[in-house]
Amino acid sequence: MIVRISRSLLDRIVALAGAEDAEICGLLLGKGAECTGIVPAANVAQDPAVHFEIDPAVLIAAHRAARGGGSAVIGHYHSHPSGAAEPSATDAAAARPDGALWLIVAGGGCRLWRAGEEGLHGRFSPEIMELI
Repeated sequence: MIVRISRSLLDRIVALAGAEDAEICGLLLGKGAECTGIVPAANVAQDPAVHFEIDPAVLIAAHRAARGGGSAVIGHYHSHPSGAAEPSATDAAAARPDGALWLIVAGGGCRLWRAGEEGLHGRFSPEIMELI
């Protein structure tokens, strides 16, 4: 599947990642195969230098907004400051095979993945991004 995302949103995510030494994270909002917005979130992991955990309050608020007619949460993004733009084994252990998008930023670039029943680490398949 091709997922559409604006260059400005992607540039914003890359800039957020470049401004931090720790992993950054946030939510991807949209509908179907189009990402129309992001919600940056605090990384509340015990060791944010090498792990991420999205602030639950941000996640709950985004789902409430979606139920009220706002954009749906279609996935999330996070960075690998010293790794590759692909899911780690730790990411796979934490991921549910729910079809959510995982946008991973590393080295100034990013790649998009979808969580499922197979693929990298038995969990992730690459997706194609179309910049709009």
